[in-house]
Amino acid sequence: MIVGKIVGSVVATRKNENLIGSKFLIVEPMESMKSKSRLVAIDNVGAGIGEIVLVAQGSAARIGCNLADSPIDAAIVGIIDDAIGLE
Repeated sequence: MIVGKIVGSVVATRKNENLIGSKFLIVEPMESMKSKSRLVAIDNVGAGIGEIVLVAQGSAARIGCNLADSPIDAAIVGIIDDAIGLE
């Protein structure tokens, strides 16, 4: 899992049919995370720009949002209310 901040969104008018209706957000990992590059994640929890979120990757991302047969590599699976020691 990665903890990151939502810094933007992606609009894709043409996409895989399994992704129609899905919202995509750009996540910047927190400094304490090993990953330093931003990623695009599907959002099924209603996160917004500026919020701190939990991101699952790989098969956990697909299973976590009930889209096991979809081309998803990262999914926002939670919005963090308080995270002591992550900054």
